Amino acid sequence: MGVKLYVGNLGREAKSEEIARLFAPYGTVKWAEVAVDPQSGACKGFAFVQMTTPQEARMAIAALNGRGHEGKMLKVSESKPKGRGGGGGPKPRPGGPQGRRRFGPRRDGYRGGGPRR
Repeated sequence: MGVKLYVGNLGREAKSEEIARLFAPYGTVKWAEVAVDPQSGACKGFAFVQMTTPQEARMAIAALNGRGHEGKMLKVSESKPKGRGGGGGPKPRPGGPQGRRRFGPRRDGYRGGGPRR
C-alpha cells in the first residue's frame, strides 16, 4: 500500500513534480500532491507524498525534516489519519436572559425580575 507523508512549510510556488523530485533519492514516490488554493492557484503551504515502503518513508523523514527549501525549513512527518468530521460549526455563545443573569446585570442597569417580596 505505501506510507503517506505530510510535507509542511512549503513556499507558495511549490509544485507536485518538484516535491516528487525532492523525495525521489530516498525511494520510490508513488505520488506527490501539493494542496492548491482553487481561486489563486497558489500552494497552500503543504503537500502529501506517498512512498512505497516504511523504510523509504523513514529515510525521507530523517533526511528532509528541518531541511531548508526555498528559504523555509520543511516539516516532514508521517501523515495522521483524517478526522471523522461532523464538527457542527462553532459553539453557541452565552446569551439570552439566563446568560445575562449568570454573568451580571445588563449594561443599561436593568436587573430583571420585579420587586422582591
